[in-house]
Amino acid sequence: MDFESKIISREVSQLLWEKEKTVGTAESCTGGRIAEAIISVPGASKYFKGGIISYTNEVKEHLLAVSHELIEEKTAVCEEVAVAMVKGACATLATDYAIAATGIAGPTGGSKDVPVGTIWIACGTPQIVKTFKVEEDHGRDINLAIATSKAMSMFWEFLKEEGEDIEAEETK
Repeated sequence: MDFESKIISREVSQLLWEKEKTVGTAESCTGGRIAEAIISVPGASKYFKGGIISYTNEVKEHLLAVSHELIEEKTAVCEEVAVAMVKGACATLATDYAIAATGIAGPTGGSKDVPVGTIWIACGTPQIVKTFKVEEDHGRDINLAIATSKAMSMFWEFLKEEGEDIEAEETK
């Protein structure tokens, strides 16, 4: 893990500690790398409940309650599936937040519509989910590193924004 990722992991850790909230992961193409980034900080057991590596559609459907029809209609690599994975992880793992990733890391498996390097990242709560699409292919290892780093930084931003929204409500 690079230096920037370690700093972001520490920032996420601090915010989750302060909020006394929990997080889990639902990972397809990243295969546990996001969970690894979260637990790299000592004390993560206070806020990290676990992760589901949903490498197959069957696991997405059965453990994360992603609709079979959605996957059939849009494929597993789409924004809607990433959102459903966040909501499913929150429900299955009984967490306040979840981070999800679904995509094609490569070097094979892509198509004209969904090329290698396409990875949807999502994070949030069962009510509010933010998404981001990674679209460039830099080779499998770099694709996975980019997705993991982006997922962690996106979640950190989500937590900060949520804190700012709460503070703004309290001052009204």
